[in-house]
Amino acid sequence: MGRIKSGRRTTAAAPPLLLLLLLVGASLQGRCIAQGGGAGLTRGSFPKGFVFGTAAAAYQYEGAVEVDGRGQTIWDTFAHTFGKISDFSNADVAVDQYHRFQEDVQLMADMGMDAYRFSIAWSRILPNGTGQVNQAGIDHYNKVIDTLVSKGIQPYVTLYHWDLPQALEDRYNGWLDRQIVDDFAAYAETCFKAFGDRVKHWITLNEPHTVAIQGYDAGLHAPGRCSVLLHLYCKSGNSGTEPYIVAHNFILAHATVSDIYRRKYKATQNGQLGIAFDVIWYEPMTNSTIDIEATKRAQEFQLGWFADPFFFGDYPATMRKRVAERLPKFTADESALVKGALDFMGINHYTTFYTRHNETNIIGRLLNDTLADTGAISLREFSSPLQVHFNIK
Repeated sequence: MGRIKSGRRTTAAAPPLLLLLLLVGASLQGRCIAQGGGAGLTRGSFPKGFVFGTAAAAYQYEGAVEVDGRGQTIWDTFAHTFGKISDFSNADVAVDQYHRFQEDVQLMADMGMDAYRFSIAWSRILPNGTGQVNQAGIDHYNKVIDTLVSKGIQPYVTLYHWDLPQALEDRYNGWLDRQIVDDFAAYAETCFKAFGDRVKHWITLNEPHTVAIQGYDAGLHAPGRCSVLLHLYCKSGNSGTEPYIVAHNFILAHATVSDIYRRKYKATQNGQLGIAFDVIWYEPMTNSTIDIEATKRAQEFQLGWFADPFFFGDYPATMRKRVAERLPKFTADESALVKGALDFMGINHYTTFYTRHNETNIIGRLLNDTLADTGAISLREFSSPLQVHFNIK
């Protein structure tokens, strides 16, 4: 799915880090030919300024996990923990883009790509999460950015694509602690200083909803925390509280970074900051009022959970009512900081779910998690991934 290969063997990564296509489609020598019923569709069919590109995540692509001072991440730990990865693979090598990025950039140029969205590994810049900056990491990403620019490819940079430095997880449980907001802001500012003269599109967070659910509710992604099924799968965690705490800290982290950028760097660097949200669409399984209402709840617990604070300054009223005291609260100052903190909104759309009201409490008893809180049951309809960015006026 969107992988760039140069005839080399690919080592599989942990459960997919959701490699994403940037915007829509693919182009070849400046022309985009749609497959299956879209004959004659070219770049000229799209609005002026429409950006075609590709994307990758540091952990999934770079490899070189012990090269040039990179610190360990929670995904390194997770992928090397027995029983966490079904095929026992890891991303120690991956496609070795750390060493072969010039080949990959040339492939992008040959394909006529306008942009490349890549993520910076926090642990390459700050191996311990905070403290001493690793100059080798700065130098590497400077080379990547300069190579892209030299080929006329815009760098879209993601600051966090799930690979938290293990040192911060060990020190204070990472995204569960409010300290993460300040440490993420310091890391982000280091990147603004080093790369902001050339990077004009920053994605602070990639799919924070996925991290909150898969990492802290289901325990299927790093750091692998949950309490579902009476802790049979995870040794530690609380699926009924931790996803909400993590989400809250994600939102505050972006808002804090956005405020810093606007006050200190926007005037000279003229960049934009947004978040890439994973967005699922929901359709009612029947036309009954009860299923329609369940569908609305499912949408509010998915996109609304993360988007509403940036547009309205708080979580959806449905979440406030159903989650009650387990849902963190914004102070008046925090609400003001968060509201309006997005310059653009990235949407990664994968699929649609058919949804109905949950008439029993079986899920609540078995899981006692965010899914149970929705009071809805959703069934997936598979479709192809799509990523778009919308500027917010």
